[in-house]
Amino acid sequence: MHMPSPNTVAPAQGLYQPDEFKDNCGFGLIAHMKGQASHHLVETAIHSLSCMTHRGGIAADGKTGDGCGLLLAMPKAFFREEAKKLSDKTLSEVFAVGTVFLNLDPAIAAHSKQVLAKEIESEGLTVLAWRVVPTNVEALGEIALQSMPAFAQIIVNCPMGVTEVEFNRKLFLARRRAEQLLSNDSSFYVTTLCSTVISYKGLMMPAAIADFYTDLADPRLASHIVVFHQRFSTNTLPRWPLAQPFRYLAHNGEINTITANRNWALARVPKLENPLLPGLTELNPIVNLTGSDSSSMDNMLEILVGGGMDLFRGLRMLVPPAWQNVETLDADLRAFYEFNSKHMEAWDGPAGLVIQDGRHAICMLDRNGLRPARWVITKNDYITLASEIGVWDYKPEDVVSKGRVGPGQILVADTLTGKVLDTKDVSNHLKNMRPYREWLRDHAIRLQANPQLEEQLLDQGLTGDKLKAAQKMFMVTFEERDQILRPIAESGQEAVGSMGDDTPMAVLSRQVRHVSDYFRQQFAQVTNPPIDPLRESIVMSLETCLGREQNVFEQGPEHADRIIISSPVLSNSKMQQLRDVEKEREGYGVVDIDLNYAEAEGLQAAIARICEETAQAVRDGKTLIVLTDKNFREGFLPANSALATGAVHHHLIKTGLRTDANILVETGFARDPHQFAVLLGFGATAVYPYLAYDVINDLVAKGELLGDPIHAQANFRKGIEKGLLKVLSKMGISTVASYRGGQVFEAVGLSSEVVDKCFLGVPSRI
Repeated sequence: MHMPSPNTVAPAQGLYQPDEFKDNCGFGLIAHMKGQASHHLVETAIHSLSCMTHRGGIAADGKTGDGCGLLLAMPKAFFREEAKKLSDKTLSEVFAVGTVFLNLDPAIAAHSKQVLAKEIESEGLTVLAWRVVPTNVEALGEIALQSMPAFAQIIVNCPMGVTEVEFNRKLFLARRRAEQLLSNDSSFYVTTLCSTVISYKGLMMPAAIADFYTDLADPRLASHIVVFHQRFSTNTLPRWPLAQPFRYLAHNGEINTITANRNWALARVPKLENPLLPGLTELNPIVNLTGSDSSSMDNMLEILVGGGMDLFRGLRMLVPPAWQNVETLDADLRAFYEFNSKHMEAWDGPAGLVIQDGRHAICMLDRNGLRPARWVITKNDYITLASEIGVWDYKPEDVVSKGRVGPGQILVADTLTGKVLDTKDVSNHLKNMRPYREWLRDHAIRLQANPQLEEQLLDQGLTGDKLKAAQKMFMVTFEERDQILRPIAESGQEAVGSMGDDTPMAVLSRQVRHVSDYFRQQFAQVTNPPIDPLRESIVMSLETCLGREQNVFEQGPEHADRIIISSPVLSNSKMQQLRDVEKEREGYGVVDIDLNYAEAEGLQAAIARICEETAQAVRDGKTLIVLTDKNFREGFLPANSALATGAVHHHLIKTGLRTDANILVETGFARDPHQFAVLLGFGATAVYPYLAYDVINDLVAKGELLGDPIHAQANFRKGIEKGLLKVLSKMGISTVASYRGGQVFEAVGLSSEVVDKCFLGVPSRI
């Protein structure tokens, strides 16, 4: 009989979306700085976790929690003794233990165990034994008991001649293949499978974790690092696999850019060839596409480190500090962050992270420092890092030093050397890994404003009847000219209004509306504060880079060969410079994709044609794809640039071409910050609003706008950029690189047919 799965995600229903996970948590770690394992440290960690009960949710039965857990540096002596009871074979010097959640149906569980063991053995490794994890169900509440899986631990020997690092890579690949083969069994979940750490987690209350997992109460179980986590699920039903810590980290916060991060992870798969992880590109998706945002980050960190990347580089790539606007930042360190920003966008949002790999105990905060993290070192050589002070009862006179982890900072306890590394130590290590500053100086192209070229291009805009036709075609009303474009071109900021927005929703309007009007911006909520784009501008950036992405596992001077622009809102001169760049530098081929279509062709066929033309252009080596509706003419209609951008973005992801191209949108449909935000949110790299410039020129020519047109256009860009920062900050996102492709909107009134083709993954509840 098939038993109901404890891991099954409830399907979308009504207003509920299965990929909308919010939680707020307590977290921490305790480590012995000299690497001395003890059961006392495990007991102290359990006590500390119990002190965070107030940080988690409690079900009506009073015994079921939202999830808590421990990630221990491998208790090797304990498992050596346990292995002797299970097998006559001797454990090798290096071995692994993995904890597995299984279906309660014995037949299904047996099949899952068989598949996992087979994949492990296909890597040339030996499965020594399976161990039943001793548990006490009386420690669980009724609700947790109803969803409880079966538990087993697999013990794997490392063969002679295989290093521990190679051993763990083989285990990773075997586990991922098993997960793919068992994707229909939602019960199957491997909490950890490696030689360095092991996880115990579930839906019990923190004080009951050692009562449920009796291993944790065994005096023989000793460890020198323990990460602990208490979850509070704010809008989803708790599930056993969602309890933290995951395989590397425990996370308190919200990754606001998770949709963008997941989409870009999919897009980068073709670039992830790595001899250390053979077959990685076939293990798609490489990160969880639904469920916990923290687990997706853990997936990505696991891949980066497994592929040979330095752990600290991987962490700083995922969660970098604010660096773009910090004038006092060391030049070499700035170059490190700039170089690595070309490989991956930040996983942005409020975040407190504790991480361990069996050697390092690490805590780091996001660039805004929106989660608390305090540390204390005591005379017994314990370092305690937690979301609050006083998680266990040490005496004040035993405190050697204490402090807090600040915004964008990192603190590391290296239990092999006994040293504590602060942000400066880690930064010195990272900036000296490669000559990043020289690579960027010699290979990066920094596109600058060109006033002379701007003057030359002034006369090439639309005027007269052609401009009138364009305004009619792209729905530029007199009201928009007077109340949106003119004020922003005058002052460099949006017009000030009052009394909210009483415009009818586009789906209910009797007028033809812009596609962007069918989208509502999401905003930071639950435990997730927005950012003040005025007072906290130092942490925000609109910097955009163009060019082909390279393999993230490799570092070389050619990886710095990118075009860097300060904003995704392009001026006339910068757009022309981008069109001309292929004359000076190989690898930056430009192609125009016409968005205009004949009435007989129809919009749906036109979108399909645009997608295929774009894909073929990228296959032919073009890098800068200009989606343009500028060539509108009689008998043709412009496909809305938002529809085309979203469709092309997802088509290139599906065809494995997205990271080889940049989408530049040359459009008459972008005239206010929301319209720009929609284009960027659905994958545009940069936007050239030619019609907005031409309307501004016309306003100046007619005397409706004072000043010269170049200054007015600069004001327009300034106002749009301010508006974009406001949109980003409202969602708690700091950089446009992390916002791009993030789709942080809700569609109101778009059919599933349109959403699935052009805006895949966006919720549309009406």
